[in-house]
Amino acid sequence: MAKSKGRGGASRGGSQSGSSARWLARQRRDPFAIKAAKEGRISRAHFKLEELDRRVRLLRPGTRVLELGAAPGGWTQYIEEQVRGGLLIACDYRPITAGPDTVVVAGACGDPEVDAEIDTILDGKPVDVVLSDMSPNISGIRAVDQALSMELAELAVAAAQRWLKPGGALVVKIFQGEGVEEWTRDLRKIFGSVRNLKPRSSRPDSRELYVVAEQFRAS
Repeated sequence: MAKSKGRGGASRGGSQSGSSARWLARQRRDPFAIKAAKEGRISRAHFKLEELDRRVRLLRPGTRVLELGAAPGGWTQYIEEQVRGGLLIACDYRPITAGPDTVVVAGACGDPEVDAEIDTILDGKPVDVVLSDMSPNISGIRAVDQALSMELAELAVAAAQRWLKPGGALVVKIFQGEGVEEWTRDLRKIFGSVRNLKPRSSRPDSRELYVVAEQFRAS
């Protein structure tokens, strides 16, 4: 099972230094990274979820949310501002910056101990929305990265089937590539509406998409 999220460590030595330098240079030019810094946002990912939410109307006061792949907390921060009076469970094996009302679960969704902890927190009461920004550590080998991305997407669907209420919504980050068409076809069997969206704040050269599935049909 893939537990990694975000961009993973590069190889040691010059390759790592060159990759880091390019990443820093890109960040300095990125208008959303600049905006995030000016507004005190944890990361530029804030704006991806903000745009998705404005287009789909996922979050409002009182909403119950399970967030997977929450580190470092860019989405968490946005969700906290929207669901006051609701519930936010933020799950990741890496540290998450979160407010006092957010329930942080340290670990990888899909691990039995982590899933049992989420069960205990929810106490039989489902969530309204499952959000997954999980992404594998990028190896640079496209076939490997794609397979890991699809594995994480399957974990997100399994989480929805376990904890999402009938009629609820699921948002999953995926990479365009092998396996997506079949995965999306299967998703349409359990959700009444499935859409692929790419926020403006998602870099144009990135293969990432966000699949928004609504009207969950609980079995």
